[in-house]
Amino acid sequence: MVGNRPQFIKSAPLSLALRAAGIDETVLHTGQHYDPVLSDVFFAELGLGEPAYRLELRTADVEAMRPEIAAALGRERPDWVLVYGDTNSTLAGAEAAGETRVAHVEAGLRSFDLSMPEEHNRIAVDRRADLLFCPDERSAAQLERETVRGRREVVGDVMADAARLFAPIARGHSSIVDRLAVAPGDYVVLTIHRQANVVPARLRAILDGAAAIGRAVVFPAHPRARDTIDRERLPVGGRIRVVEPLGYLDFTALVSQAAAIVTDSGGLQKEAYWHRIPCVTVRPSTEWIDTVEVGANVLAEPEAISAALAAVRFPPDAPPLYGDGHASERIARHLLGSLSPA
Repeated sequence: MVGNRPQFIKSAPLSLALRAAGIDETVLHTGQHYDPVLSDVFFAELGLGEPAYRLELRTADVEAMRPEIAAALGRERPDWVLVYGDTNSTLAGAEAAGETRVAHVEAGLRSFDLSMPEEHNRIAVDRRADLLFCPDERSAAQLERETVRGRREVVGDVMADAARLFAPIARGHSSIVDRLAVAPGDYVVLTIHRQANVVPARLRAILDGAAAIGRAVVFPAHPRARDTIDRERLPVGGRIRVVEPLGYLDFTALVSQAAAIVTDSGGLQKEAYWHRIPCVTVRPSTEWIDTVEVGANVLAEPEAISAALAAVRFPPDAPPLYGDGHASERIARHLLGSLSPA
């Protein structure tokens, strides 16, 4: 079950692994992200099969999604409902499952910031899930402390699988760096999409902070951020270049050749780490605590973006984090085992 951009990325390598293991998968797209650039392009670029269900709900309202998902599950009667991450689609899928077993990919992550809706979603879905696929031992230990009822399995991160599989393809096939006339290693990528960061005053401060960087900044603007910029006529200064949202392969090629990343995305914090690129996260907290602890990622308020970027360096001795790029195969094996006769 998928509903937004990060979930499309996470589902791609796992769909391949499920297919290789002989497991039938029926994909349901809730329509939480309904912009074609943030949705349809992923199915085309990542080789995903066309979703069997496109709910086209065009909403993030859990109450609106739940009955439509439940109706689809009633028709399909699956052995498992597989949900990803921490979005409202994730929560709606878990709640709509009824008596069907739920498997949660990216279980056990916590930012410990209850002002974030995603944090509430993570906790609620983990409490509901029967099988919890954890990206690392820290997340598994967190679930043990919370005494959740489901079975925990440390498998690694499926986004590491996507980075391993698709980043070389992206760099080999995308011409995005040439098209934007930037030099590899000489620009910053900025992404902002979280609701708390796109309110006018906050987004203005972020744009001012990014303008102070003093070097080329490429900003693929999420529709939510673009709407605020246009509606409020926010000034975009410095060397910031606002571009339309990019397809996955173009975006991966751009990110993997940047000098640094400034973002509020959970997934991009990890991708920056796997590409060995320093990251500044414009949030007060993160669920990917290890990236901060090893010094590759810094949390910063908008006014501190430039100073944080000047100070952060990717550590040469940074340890591997969140698996080895083969989480999908492990997840497929656990699911296949659960389908075997007792």
